Amino acid sequence: MGEMPSQQSPPLRRRTAGAVLFLLVLAALAMVLVPIWLIRPFAPQTPGGLAIAYGLRRWGFLGTIAALVGGAALAAWLWRGARWWSRTALALAFVLLAAAVWGARWTSSMFEGMFAPLAKTASVPAAEARWVEAGDPVLAIELNGDAAAYPVRQVAYHHVVNDVVGGVPVAVTY
Repeated sequence: MGEMPSQQSPPLRRRTAGAVLFLLVLAALAMVLVPIWLIRPFAPQTPGGLAIAYGLRRWGFLGTIAALVGGAALAAWLWRGARWWSRTALALAFVLLAAAVWGARWTSSMFEGMFAPLAKTASVPAAEARWVEAGDPVLAIELNGDAAAYPVRQVAYHHVVNDVVGGVPVAVTY
């Protein structure tokens, strides 16, 4: 008489556990890498992409911890009876999961640092601004007889420039 159809054989259970572990590693890495890809400077950003990136950033740390715990449990179960090359793969999976946890924690501060407002500005007369081409778009402001222009390609990296124009503190953004 054969096995009951609802029971899996041990090799099939091990393969299933290995596949689940592999998917956990992919998911954990995606929780870190997708937001980095979607919110990189100087690349077009869409509202949907930003929503995904910020959602993953918000839940990425807890998600990667859950993947690490689940992956560690699967790796521990698979470790018994595994050959050296399987154990190497299990150790690599654990290292990748731990790196994803660290990466998820790191990326939460990376975005704030990457788009930190430009606090110290330096200005020169327009004729001396050698880094600005004639056709470059700028954001311009005039207050109390004082004028300033900020090249969009420089503002694009910081998103916000703090300055004082005509004695008035301003935050230049787009």
